[in-house]
Amino acid sequence: MNRALIVEAIVELKRRKLRTGLTLLGMVFGVAAIVAMLAVGEGSKREALRLVAELGLNNILVESKSIAADKLKDIRTRSLGLSAADATAAMSVVPGAQSVALKKEIKVDQLVYGTNIIAGRAFAVSQSYAEHGGLQIAHGRWLQTEDSDTLAPVAVIGARLAKSLFGEQNPIGERIKLNHTWLEVVGVLADRSAGKTEFEGIKLGLDDERLFVPWESGRARFLFTLIEDEVDGISLRLDGKVAPDAAARVLQTVIAQRHANADDTNLIVPMGLYRQNQQTQRIFTIVMSSIAAVSLLVGGIGIMNIMLANVLERRREIGLKRALGARRRDVVEQFLAEALVIAVTGALMGVVLGAIAAYSIATLAGWSVAWSPLSLLTAVSMCIAVGLAFGVFPAKQASRLDPIAALRSDG
Repeated sequence: MNRALIVEAIVELKRRKLRTGLTLLGMVFGVAAIVAMLAVGEGSKREALRLVAELGLNNILVESKSIAADKLKDIRTRSLGLSAADATAAMSVVPGAQSVALKKEIKVDQLVYGTNIIAGRAFAVSQSYAEHGGLQIAHGRWLQTEDSDTLAPVAVIGARLAKSLFGEQNPIGERIKLNHTWLEVVGVLADRSAGKTEFEGIKLGLDDERLFVPWESGRARFLFTLIEDEVDGISLRLDGKVAPDAAARVLQTVIAQRHANADDTNLIVPMGLYRQNQQTQRIFTIVMSSIAAVSLLVGGIGIMNIMLANVLERRREIGLKRALGARRRDVVEQFLAEALVIAVTGALMGVVLGAIAAYSIATLAGWSVAWSPLSLLTAVSMCIAVGLAFGVFPAKQASRLDPIAALRSDG
């Protein structure tokens, strides 16, 4: 299709600006709906991956339940609660188990630096906790094996906790007081507070507000009651060769046997949560795609309508061209060029409107937006394909007009 045809098509459509504009609306809204839906969908997918990365796609988590004191005494007659021994048993039994991380919350009476006194949260964790949770160090270092072996009084703190205690000051090497124990700050975590902090009902991003000490050091330096769980949480990392769901069933059986079927733990499979999230996202995408498809269909019908009206109005023009030697193919190309101009214009305007809509939705609903070249190409291609498809019939009708009858018509 040459440039002259496109220019002629634009000139013809400008002569009927109102009709052309109304026809464009269907295509614009259809493409805008597709663009906005794909952008929000892609953003939601990437956000879900970011959030579940905090839990670890290849991890299985076991957490102790918060149980009322009267019920806890009864449960302790059957189960001693979650323990490091459970983690050892899991490593030896669960297929594909690669490593394990432990955590235990330390009751904080006060956290002090200079004149700053805050009520933070502190945890004793094993060295592999950072790897399992995807924690990154912004300054200093993470807890090392030597720290545990020597029961070193050291700590790593989250980014927001560091800001609360130290402001803009560099905390590395400074000493803080946790309850009655002095600790040296050896590391600060990278800030992960941006974006959502909850995924499928699970709170995330809390490590930014926490303090971490070595597992052995924490257990030796701070007081714990006999009735509470030895471990608050166990993270079991798989090697990726075993399906997390299958490994989780084995782990659940192990915990149930060791705890005499006492209902005192929760099992979390991050991969399962991610699949559940994506299933919901797929339903959303199907619904939105259906709405967008209907809008594009309406736009296509609008193109067919204006093209048929143009054929009726331009019968004498078509007859004159045929009488002067124009082929049927030339007439078809002329009308398809007009359909193409409408479709392309509608697609470009729809992309702009879709981008505005996507960012508006993201601002109002707190959702994420992400762009994929493939999604934009898909939206534009669909619009052009619909426009040309609905322009074929009117173009064929115009090409089949009898030149003599067309010249005698009043159109």
